[in-house]
Amino acid sequence: MLDVRRLYMLKTVAARGSITAAARSLALTAGAVSQQLAALRNDVGADLLRPDGRTVALTEAGRVLLEHADRILAAMEEAESAVAAVTGAVGATATLAALPSTVTRIVAPALTALGSCHPQLAVTCLIADQAQLSELALGTVDVVLGQRYHHLPDATPRGINVSPLLDDPLLVVTAADQGDDRPVMLQDLAAHDLAVPPATTDCGQAILQGCQRAGFTPTPRYVTADIAAQLALARAGLATALVPRTAIDPTTLGIRATSIADHPIQRLLFAATRHTEHANPTTTAVIAALHTAAQEGQTACLPPVQE
Repeated sequence: MLDVRRLYMLKTVAARGSITAAARSLALTAGAVSQQLAALRNDVGADLLRPDGRTVALTEAGRVLLEHADRILAAMEEAESAVAAVTGAVGATATLAALPSTVTRIVAPALTALGSCHPQLAVTCLIADQAQLSELALGTVDVVLGQRYHHLPDATPRGINVSPLLDDPLLVVTAADQGDDRPVMLQDLAAHDLAVPPATTDCGQAILQGCQRAGFTPTPRYVTADIAAQLALARAGLATALVPRTAIDPTTLGIRATSIADHPIQRLLFAATRHTEHANPTTTAVIAALHTAAQEGQTACLPPVQE
């Protein structure tokens, strides 16, 4: 009989691209993973992996086995969710992946509320610049607080459920003594010194394409994904930043935040989980807390914006 743990190791190696990377994410040694995969190879009687430059790739037998492994692992999670749904009990652990721009206004209030309502639930929170939907599909996280910009393609993987939280526009941020509160024409920013995220990030790509729709390709003066750094540069009068509204602390002094009048750039913030027929009470509780925090954060003391 096939060992489910070995099947998951095969899935992890396929996703990570190497045994070393898979071992790191599984908190095991590369030797231990290699040993388990060798045992899996003996179980099925066929090679499952082949060298591919500095990485490894699945053989045809490996691809076939992985297709079945995905269904087996999904069925196991479905069984766990079905039992949990019967009891209705919120579990003891969950892992949430979230964007740095959502921590102050959504994640922190949500985790505080969860601690009050479900004190037995310990939530591990992973903060990363990119939404971790691939990690969700792999099973290393339970809930992702992610984003999708409205004018960019939807890249949500199969088997992922998305629950919208709120629409979050990018605002034009300058020093408080620069300009006024009237909405800004995006094309006018072509003459500004801009502080923007790298074009390799979701936000950076959204800004790049938004500016191109407005008729120009931005030449950033400062490139950083650190929103605190972007706001510091704007506050000092050194740059104009384009920052999601939710990412701006309403108590921040020395900045002016205004909307974009002609080509708005807006992201959808969402909570994502793996699809199961039976709702898992634990992930349901996490998503409910995120939704409440998002709605309350949207209405509480927002930066002044003239629409």
